[in-house]
Amino acid sequence: MLRDFAAIDFETANQQLSSVCSVGIVIVRNGIITDRFYSLIQPEPNYYCYGNTTVHGLTAADTDTAQVFSKVWKEIEPLLGNLPLVAHNKGFDEGCLKTAFKTYGMDYPDYRFYCTLAESRRQLRHLPNHQLHTVAEDCGYILINHHHALADAEACAEIALQLL
Repeated sequence: MLRDFAAIDFETANQQLSSVCSVGIVIVRNGIITDRFYSLIQPEPNYYCYGNTTVHGLTAADTDTAQVFSKVWKEIEPLLGNLPLVAHNKGFDEGCLKTAFKTYGMDYPDYRFYCTLAESRRQLRHLPNHQLHTVAEDCGYILINHHHALADAEACAEIALQLL
């Protein structure tokens, strides 16, 4: 079982994976949530698509004065240390992370990534779908404020503690 990890969730401003506009991270040590981190991020490219805004509610007005990804990541890096990362739909969140690193000319440290979506599809075949809120509820966690990066990261952490 995975007992030490960081659950991560990104929201994006538009269809570009580099356009992260918020990040939520939940640190789990010894099977217990020990830390939470949330930040708005000025997206790159810096524009919002209506469809993205309708999902998470963020607009340019929310992130106009936010720091860019490279500065926010300097705050996050010490929290992560060498913990593996966990996401619900690893393809999206890992893709955002790698693309943002590339966009800002940063060296990507090859984080180990685990996926609660893939694991839920393997273990929870009885579910009608494997969306984050559905899987979280099946694991006994009620996700309030879905598509807020920190709320989603916490739901992912709770799922990971049961499935990984």
